[in-house]
Amino acid sequence: MPQSSLHELVAALTALAVLGAYHLFVRVRMRSNPDFRIQGVLNRGREAWVERMIREDLGILAVQTLRNTMMAAIFFATTAVALIVGAITLSMQSGALRHVSETLAASDERWWFLKIVILLVDLLGAFFFFSQAIRYLAHVGLMISAPAEAASPSMVSKLLIQAGRFHTRGMRCYYYAGPVLLWLFGPLYLVLGSLALASALYFLDRSPE
Repeated sequence: MPQSSLHELVAALTALAVLGAYHLFVRVRMRSNPDFRIQGVLNRGREAWVERMIREDLGILAVQTLRNTMMAAIFFATTAVALIVGAITLSMQSGALRHVSETLAASDERWWFLKIVILLVDLLGAFFFFSQAIRYLAHVGLMISAPAEAASPSMVSKLLIQAGRFHTRGMRCYYYAGPVLLWLFGPLYLVLGSLALASALYFLDRSPE
């Protein structure tokens, strides 16, 4: 195996190990403190919000809030499509960015296209997750005003929580795109980007308490 390919492979495995170790650390912390991640606090807030909207018959306020949340997901999904088109365009041309990448990383053309493919898969994942978030939010908007016999507050809360999970996963794909984009300029930048992302996620995932 050429030395440049070995560097690329080691950098990719190191980045996966860094991000995997971070998520394992979060899981271990959540066993002793379920509120370590802000997602747990938000899920309880979603349950309380649904119960209040249904109990106090605040259907108009609920639909307006869901619409604002859906608009944010639509924006991110649309942005993901634009980035996918940009990544495809980038893969079909050998411009200055590719020349800089090959000069800095001394890697061959196969690694260049592999990085672009990984970036495309990541952005496709972001589009998929945000699309699912929009779908679940639309379901919540319909069911939150339905009679309790047809849709209980518990069921509506679960749908809203699932929408939040898809939204979080879509944002994760956006975050992961950063190190992959830096990878185009060399394996060292992938490792540094993964370390920076793990540090940023530690502060983003922690609950305010």
